[in-house]
Amino acid sequence: MNSMFRLTRATLATAAAGLLVVAVEKAAPVRAAAPPQADVPPPVTVEIDNFAFKPRELAVKPGTTVTWVNHDDVPHTATATGKSPAFNSRTLDTDEKYSFTFKQPGTYPYFCKIHPHMAATVIVK
Repeated sequence: MNSMFRLTRATLATAAAGLLVVAVEKAAPVRAAAPPQADVPPPVTVEIDNFAFKPRELAVKPGTTVTWVNHDDVPHTATATGKSPAFNSRTLDTDEKYSFTFKQPGTYPYFCKIHPHMAATVIVK
């Protein structure tokens, strides 16, 4: 009976230790260190208002996401110039948005396909 008591006592001690570990883990969870983040530039917004892109010229760093927001009551696009445009939004109705991330340095002139007199430039450097 004495050896049975020891076995039970050992089993209880092991169970209690297990519960203590669970309680400690729940009380103070161990978190992995966050991976270092690349230097991501903040996003930038271009307003489409009164048949104009505002700002008309925008300088950003590579990796910047630019979002165009149409505040006019008529549709517009944001389309890079050239045979193979770097970006080309769908037709944006009132309050619709389009985003593009500029990864490569360069000068990106763009316009509205519906209203070609509307033009602006994004400079990535």
